[in-house]
Formats: sequence, structure tokens, C-alpha cells
Amino acid sequence: MPLTPDPARGNAPPSIDADPRLQPAFTPGEIEARSFAIIDAEAGEPKPFPGHAWEIARRLVHTCADFDILPHLHLPDAAIAAGVTALARGCAIYTDTEMARAGMPLRRLSPLGCTVACLHALPGTAERAQERATTRARAAMELAGDRLGGAIVAVGNAPTALLALLDHLAAGGPPPALVVAMPVGFVNAEESKALFLERAALLTHLGPHGLPCLALRGRKGGSPLAAATVNALAEIALRGRG
Repeated sequence: MPLTPDPARGNAPPSIDADPRLQPAFTPGEIEARSFAIIDAEAGEPKPFPGHAWEIARRLVHTCADFDILPHLHLPDAAIAAGVTALARGCAIYTDTEMARAGMPLRRLSPLGCTVACLHALPGTAERAQERATTRARAAMELAGDRLGGAIVAVGNAPTALLALLDHLAAGGPPPALVVAMPVGFVNAEESKALFLERAALLTHLGPHGLPCLALRGRKGGSPLAAATVNALAEIALRGRG
């Protein structure tokens, strides 16, 4: 639509609020609710996932505006339940990037007693990465050690973080309560997620389904999606408290 001057405003173009292509202004809560309604409508019936799994999937679609991720989501009920239970008891949450950490607002997590930290902040991470000629994500995961036991580990960027977590588990390290496996990219992102899901399913001493894991298969992923997954779980946990 071409901008034509508004005589009442002199030579200034008309207000963008008057552009007929735009929907009316909404509050943040209204924007989210309207977005979810659009996603529900466009996803059709039956939904690709039931119950809490659809809540998580819908939030992920909302985060990236991409319905194409739906067939590639791994959202088993047992893993969702494990994540909600861990959050309800106030578990620690560890991320592989500051972006993912920043994407988990304390207003959701503090009422549950949860803490969020990026593993890169661990002392000695940069030095270890340089000494071993590896990524900071791998070095940080190696340094985390016993901290990972009972925590939620959200990986949205670095495949090397997932691979280091597999090494931690293979060495008998304490397992996280839940792993969110969503690294993004063209080098080892798809492969690391496939390998992690395979190995996690074999850890049946942790439960009949192995190590609980939520994942986005393939090349897509990212810190915003990893954070959105934890946020969706936190909302479910908060509702469960009544």
C-alpha cells in the first residue's frame, strides 16, 4: 500500500496503525493466545500429538513459525512426565548457550524453585577447550560432571555438547532427569541427535524407556526451541501445583 500524506499531519505519512494489512494492536498475552489459536486451526484435526505433547509442539511451532518441524519432533509421554516431575521438585536447568538461558524467564521457573545456568560459565571452560582443541560446549559439559545428575540439560546449539553428555553417561556419570536435544546446523547436528536418541533408549537401567529425552530430529533446532521446550514444561508443572 503506497504511503500518501495525511493532510491533518502535514507532509508526514499516515500512521502505520491505519494500514489495513495489520491486525489491531494486542497485549502480549493476547498475541500469544491468538497465535496459538491460529496454530490450532492450521494444524487441523486430529492434532499430530495428544495432550501435553501438543502443548509443547504448539509452543515450538509458535517459536519458529514453522509447521514443518512437527513430523520430526520426538515428544514421548514418559519424557514429558519426567521433565515436569523434575521441574516440580525444583531441579537445576543447564543450557549450552547464554541465549537458551536467557530464553527461560525466572517468572516461570522461580515459583518452582528451579535455577538456570549456562554451562559455559563454569570456571576453566575456555582453558579446557583450548588445551583439548575442542569446543567450549564440550569442555563445559565435561566440567559439569556430577552437577548433571537429576538436572534438565537443554542443548540447542552444539552437537559436541550432546556427544560429551553421551561420554559422561558411558563413564557412569549421574544421569540428568531429562535431556532436550535440539542442536541446529549442518555439521553433526542431525547425526548427534540420532545417535543420542539411539543410545538414550538403551539405558534401560534408568527406566523402561531409557534416559528421558525430547528432541527435534534433523538439521533444525536452536537455542530458542530448546528454551521454549523447557518453558512449555514449566507451564505444565505450574498448572499441576494448582
